Amino acid sequence: MNGQNRSDISTGIQVNIVLKQDQRTGKLTNGIVKDILTKSSFHPHGIKVRLQDGSVGRVKEIL
Repeated sequence: MNGQNRSDISTGIQVNIVLKQDQRTGKLTNGIVKDILTKSSFHPHGIKVRLQDGSVGRVKEIL
């Protein structure tokens, strides 16, 4: 899954996100979702989440 639908994402699942500073390179960061920050049900660039380590980025892959 690509992480564009909020309904596919829940706290505690493992995802790959792209951090703001990595958007140009597309480097992915792996982690466990702590908070879902995007309020809308869909976002074309991925739902924004906070990982348990505090990193914030948009979901690119749901593992």
